[in-house]
Amino acid sequence: MNATPTADAQGAAEAAERSGGCLCGRIRFTTRGPAVFAHTCACGHCQKLGGTPLMWWVGFETVTWTGESEPTWYETFPGEAKRGFCPTCGSRVAAIDSDIPEIGINVTALDDTSGTDLVPIHASFRDNAVHWLPPVPETKHSAAG
Repeated sequence: MNATPTADAQGAAEAAERSGGCLCGRIRFTTRGPAVFAHTCACGHCQKLGGTPLMWWVGFETVTWTGESEPTWYETFPGEAKRGFCPTCGSRVAAIDSDIPEIGINVTALDDTSGTDLVPIHASFRDNAVHWLPPVPETKHSAAG
C-alpha cells in the first residue's frame, strides 16, 4: 500500500477524516490522512475471507478504534499478515502487513465509499480473478499475480 498521492490530492486528503465500522456497529473506527494505494485483491485468502470474488482495500497511516470493541485478528500468513474482523457479525474491516506501514481498511467498511481517492488504481492477483468479472479498468497489473 505504499504510494504517494499527488501534492494537490495530498493536501486535501491529509485533512480528511473518515469513519467506518462493522455491520453490527460494535467495531467503529476513524481514519486520518490520505487514502493510500486503493486496490482490489483476488488472492485466495481475500476470496475466502470475504466470501467474494475480490476485496477492495485502501491504506491509512492512522486508524483509531472508537467502538465498544476492536477487531479480532486472524493471521493469514503467520508473522507476515493478519486480517481484522468483527467476532459478532463477521465483517472484515482491516489488515496489517509486516512490510507495509499503513493499516489496510476494507473500503466497504467505510461509511462513505464515494471518494475519488478510493477508486482502485491497482488489481492484485488479477490472474486469480473469476473469469466472468471484468477487470478494474486502467489499473496497474500486479507483479504478484
